[in-house]
Amino acid sequence: MTIPADLRYTRSHEWLRAEADGTISVGITDHAQELLGDLVFIELPEVGSTLAAEQEAAVVESVKAAADVYAPIAGTVVEVNQAVVDAPEAVNQDAYAAWLFKMKPANAADVDALLGAAEYTASAGE
Repeated sequence: MTIPADLRYTRSHEWLRAEADGTISVGITDHAQELLGDLVFIELPEVGSTLAAEQEAAVVESVKAAADVYAPIAGTVVEVNQAVVDAPEAVNQDAYAAWLFKMKPANAADVDALLGAAEYTASAGE
């Protein structure tokens, strides 16, 4: 299981990366995609949507199950990754390159409250 040290994580298996422009990129972890298996469908939030922390934001479906993807923090969706909608298997190939959506955080400090790599590694087995 790959867990990059430069990202933040949630207990519900989302990752986020702070971008230079002040936005955050959000995706599902390698652990999540392994549990789901081959992804066949991804539904993303609408650009402009305002999401609360832990609100359902997207859906990923595999041959085995469907799973909700939650907003890791509160904010507004500013971009979605149409490439993963067109080719969901990209998430299986590299979960950390295949971001799902980008948000402008309501409070940038909320990012720091999320799990670091070591904390996520410890919680991923739960």
